[in-house]
Amino acid sequence: MRVPRGPEKADRPGEQRDGKPRDAFFDNAKYLAIVLVAMGHSWEPLKSDSRILQGVYDVVYTFHMPAFVLISGYFSRSFDLSPARLKRLITGVAVPYVVFETAYSLFERYFNHNPGQDISLVYPFYLTWFLCALFVWRLTTPIWRLVRWPVPLALVIAMLATVTSHIGDVLNMQRLLQFLPYFVLGLTLKPEHFRLVRRHSVRILSVPVFATALLVGWWAAPRMNTVWFYRRDSAPGMGAPWWTGPVMTLAMFGCAMLLTACFFSWVPGRTTWFTAIGAGTLYGYLLHGFLRKAGEYRGWFDEAWLHTPLGEVFMTVLAAGVVTLLCTKPVQRVFRFAVEPRMEWAFKQDPAQLARERRLREHAKVSA
Repeated sequence: MRVPRGPEKADRPGEQRDGKPRDAFFDNAKYLAIVLVAMGHSWEPLKSDSRILQGVYDVVYTFHMPAFVLISGYFSRSFDLSPARLKRLITGVAVPYVVFETAYSLFERYFNHNPGQDISLVYPFYLTWFLCALFVWRLTTPIWRLVRWPVPLALVIAMLATVTSHIGDVLNMQRLLQFLPYFVLGLTLKPEHFRLVRRHSVRILSVPVFATALLVGWWAAPRMNTVWFYRRDSAPGMGAPWWTGPVMTLAMFGCAMLLTACFFSWVPGRTTWFTAIGAGTLYGYLLHGFLRKAGEYRGWFDEAWLHTPLGEVFMTVLAAGVVTLLCTKPVQRVFRFAVEPRMEWAFKQDPAQLARERRLREHAKVSA
């Protein structure tokens, strides 16, 4: 008889609690969101040559990370400061952050021949900002469950961050604070909210909404500063009046929620060929950045044919295919030591958990 590992395993990001089966909808949503992330990164070196691609890029960046952060918040609802939850936070978020922050810094230093690139755990490099932010967000989860109006409070904090130019790059605090409302919103959502946006009527309405968004994106491409979507700078830091920060925070939050709802409405609720892949999206997220950076360092994106419509389509398909492969089980087995380390040796054994497992083993022997 296989002995359950207890609450530690049930607290893995994206997994269901209390022994319930995984919900295919959320695995599908995570997979599609990570595909959009990878495609967006592949478009960055090409979008300046195409107004259409720039418009699509802006639309995707309006909602793909907010959707990903929202799902992370939704699956953090049960987080508390219990030993099992803290252990999982360390092994599933903090340790991968240290490993990949070091790996990306060394990759930059030696592969890009940049000896000035330091290894610093307080200045997240490239993709690792998300792990740093997720660590802080989850630690604050009990606070958000305590206050009366968590989402408005998080929005106020995000708005104040956009007018504060001296926050600096420590822990990538601008992104941490500006994406905070989406995480907090995820904490407040319930299953029925997702069922609401997955109704047939919402699915139909999402078509003209996305079509309108693409038209607006095309119109705004030469007029709007794309840096707003990255949420890594304050308004004064971008040379904009201070008051535009709070205004843009609210506007982007509204647009992100509208497009995220439309995105969720089209996510399949049934098990598909990519449902199992959705359980490994963190692998795809953390690993695809090395290939993206390698392309930048080696000048792969300088090929003239890639800056044609056919080349843009090729890069889009390639990015989707590569990140899909990086989320598969064989890749997970190879890199589990870095992304999901067990690290039993580093923690004290929980006497209560050991007693439960001992009783289960004794019960299994009796039953046999």
